Amino acid sequence: MKSVIAAATLAATLALPAWADPDPADWQAVREAAQGQTVYWNAWGGSDSVNAFIAWIGAQAADRGVTLEHVKLSDTAEAVSRVLAEKTAGRDTGGGIDLIWINGENFAAMKEEGLLFGPWAEALPNRALTDPENAALSADFTVPTDGLESPWGTAQLVFYHDSARLPEPPRSMSALLDWAEDNPGRFAFPQPPDFLGSTFLKQALIELTPDRDALSLPVTQADYAAVTAPLWEFMDALTPLLWRQGRAYPQNSARLIQLMADNEIDIGFEFNPNAAANAIANGQLPDSVRSHVHEGGTLGNASFVAIPYNANAREGAMVVANILLSPEAQARMADPEIWGLGTVLDMTRLDDADRARFEAIAAGPATLSAAELGAPLPEPHPSWMERLEEDWAARYGIAE
Repeated sequence: MKSVIAAATLAATLALPAWADPDPADWQAVREAAQGQTVYWNAWGGSDSVNAFIAWIGAQAADRGVTLEHVKLSDTAEAVSRVLAEKTAGRDTGGGIDLIWINGENFAAMKEEGLLFGPWAEALPNRALTDPENAALSADFTVPTDGLESPWGTAQLVFYHDSARLPEPPRSMSALLDWAEDNPGRFAFPQPPDFLGSTFLKQALIELTPDRDALSLPVTQADYAAVTAPLWEFMDALTPLLWRQGRAYPQNSARLIQLMADNEIDIGFEFNPNAAANAIANGQLPDSVRSHVHEGGTLGNASFVAIPYNANAREGAMVVANILLSPEAQARMADPEIWGLGTVLDMTRLDDADRARFEAIAAGPATLSAAELGAPLPEPHPSWMERLEEDWAARYGIAE
């Protein structure tokens, strides 16, 4: 693995323009400067398994002389607002945030406002273990990353059903509507702007719109009414067929799993392909639950970490980002018994020992193979989600 990393790092160094200061291509200097630094990583803190994984990353960072503090967020926008407030106040150095778990509209907003440090991400030593042709790692919701954020996990929308009650689930939005007409009240989705609920809207839009190419552009550059007309026709028909006739919505993915466990719905979904397997392992769902995707594919994206422009511990933040890309961390993250998030590494770039870490991961019967999952569908431009959420709330939203 070391020779692959060295060769790829040299190639990247020769091919790319000047890096940011501190220079991430001088990795030894970065390692030395990171000694004794404390990295405040602002990351979603709503899951015990995710929090435990981040704590494990903290232990690895400590071995490298870096202290990692997990600042738990309920919404990444909180971190974006803080960095923006610091810039407005003229605090251009010594900022309070060193690393942010980010993607989508939050990355687009920080990039547009000049709130990010970089470029640095492609120079990380372990970045050589990813596929440079993987477009999901170089663009975030169609916005080029330009070395301003480093990938560390992949996710994809996966539906789940109890095969004991529903042997053959619908595998498209049109088929889902037909099924809901025969089984009213047996399907639900979290209320947007919950992330998972908004993801359902985007998946439905992608499947139903006659102009999918328009979704790669900012929403202001598209004929919004024409592109979304089939979506709202679909939602008009589906809403009265939802759980509680669409007069109430589950708050989040955890509530959706609970509804499935209580036999109140027959189909749920998550943005982690191993979610059903994890729920079975935790005793939340029966072992007859299985996962499925729609025939045309499902949405997928990558999670990234970014460093604010005024971060106090840039070197330490880069060390943590490199740990996240290590085969040991990626294999641990991919294990459904730990978390189950998809890896960003290219297995062909790993040596036998590191590849064996992934081959040893036991997948449960509710976990789909890579072939069954299929290639993920690209996310629309981030501006679409905000517009869809506003429109959905105006048409169907209820007071929380």
